[in-house]
Amino acid sequence: MRAGPKLFHLCVHFVRDLSCLIFGLSSSLRRMSIVQRMASNKASSAALTFELVAKCSTTRARASILTLPHGPVNLPIFMPVATQASLKGITPEQLEATGCRLCLNNTYHLGLKPGQEVLDAVGGAHKLQGWKHNLLTDSGGFQMVSLLKLAKVTEEGVRFLSPHDGSPMLLTPEHSMSLQNSIGSDIMMQLDDVLVTTHPDKARMREAMERSVRWLDRCIKAHKNPDRQNLFCIIQGGLDLEMRRECCREMVARDTPGIAIGGLSGGEAKDDFCNVVATCTELLPDLKPRYVMGIGYPEDLVVSVALGADMFDCVWPTRTARFGNAITKHGVLNMKKEQYAKDFGPIEDGCGCPCCRPIDQEGAIGVTRAFVHHNSAKETVAAHLLTIHNVWYQLHLMGGARDAIIADKFPAFVKEFFNNLYPDRKSYPSWAVNALKNVGIDLFES
Repeated sequence: MRAGPKLFHLCVHFVRDLSCLIFGLSSSLRRMSIVQRMASNKASSAALTFELVAKCSTTRARASILTLPHGPVNLPIFMPVATQASLKGITPEQLEATGCRLCLNNTYHLGLKPGQEVLDAVGGAHKLQGWKHNLLTDSGGFQMVSLLKLAKVTEEGVRFLSPHDGSPMLLTPEHSMSLQNSIGSDIMMQLDDVLVTTHPDKARMREAMERSVRWLDRCIKAHKNPDRQNLFCIIQGGLDLEMRRECCREMVARDTPGIAIGGLSGGEAKDDFCNVVATCTELLPDLKPRYVMGIGYPEDLVVSVALGADMFDCVWPTRTARFGNAITKHGVLNMKKEQYAKDFGPIEDGCGCPCCRPIDQEGAIGVTRAFVHHNSAKETVAAHLLTIHNVWYQLHLMGGARDAIIADKFPAFVKEFFNNLYPDRKSYPSWAVNALKNVGIDLFES
C-alpha cells in the first residue's frame, strides 16, 4: 500500500515529461516546417536571389523580390529602356525619382559607341552613366537582324555591315558576352537567333530555336563574371507551342539564374502572343524570374502578369512621350490637341509622379496640361515631362499589381484596370478577355 503513492507520482512525472517532450517535438517540427516553407520560397545563385513573396489564388500572377548586385527589385516590374546609357530626355537622378531600380542598356549600341575600350577604361556602364541601381543588357542579336541590312546569321554568329563605315563585322556569342562583361550589367542576355514570330519558314524557325540553345552553351562557357553578373537564357520557337515547350525544356536544363521569353512583339496576333506566354510560364520553375522581352502596352503588361510573367521592357512609353502622348489609366492622351490649351489640371488627376503632384509638395513640379500642350510642338521640355510621367505610370501600374497579388485581390485589380481603360465593356479586347478567362478572371463578371 505504501508503494501506491510513489508509483502514482512516478506516473504523473512520466506523463508530464512525455507531454513536454511531445510538445517540444511538435514545436520543433512546426519551426522546421516554417523554415522549410520559407526556404522553399527562396532560391539563390552566385549573383542573384529570388524570393517568391505571394501567389494569386486565382491566376498565375506572382509577387517576388529579385536581389541583384546593385540592390533589390520588386517584381512584377516594367523596365525602361536607356538604349545608349541614357533615357532620352531625363537625368539618372530623375529616373531614380520615378522609383526605377532596374533599366535596360543596349549592348549593340554601346559596343559601337563609346566602344569596349572606353567601357573597360571607365569601369562599366554604371559609372559611365552615373547609375547606381541595376542594369540589364540585351545581347545585341535583335538589333543585328531588325535594324541592319545585309545581316547574315550562321552558326558562327551574325555577320553585318557597320552602320558607321560599312566595314564587315561579326557578332558571336563569345563577343556578346565579352561586351556585356565590359558593360558590367547585373543581368545579361544570351545571344540568340532571332526571328519574327510570323516568319513563314518552319524549318528556319526550328533552326533558330536549336541554334539559340547551342549559342547559350557557348555564352555560358564565355561568361567571365558569373559571380557578379547573371546570364539569362532566351526561349525561342515562334508561335509553334510544341517548339516552345521543347526550347523550355532545353533552356531550363541549363539552369541559368533567370529565363526570358523572346521573339514576341513581332506582329503576331495578341491571342497567339498570350498562348506563347501561357505555354512557357507553365513549364518554367517557380523560383526563377520570368522575363517577357519587348512588351510595354499597359494591357499587355497586366495580362502577362496574370499569365505568370514577372519582367517586361519596351521603348514605347518613352518614345510615345516624345510625340506628345501621356499614358494614363483612362488611355493615352495626345497633349498636342487643342482641347488641352486651357486645361490647367495635372497631366493625370491623382497621379503621384513629380510632374502631376501639386507644386507645394516636396520634389513636385506641378505642371499643367496647358503647359505641356504649349510646349509639345516646339520645346523639348514637354517630352522630358511626359517621359517622367509615362515611366512613373508604368512602374506604378506594376507596383499596384504587386500590392494586389500580395493582398490576394489581383482579379479585382485587373477588372478595375480594364474598366478604367474601357468604360464600355463591349470595347474590351477579345484577346485579353480570352487570355484572362483561361486563368480564372471573367472580365464581364461583376
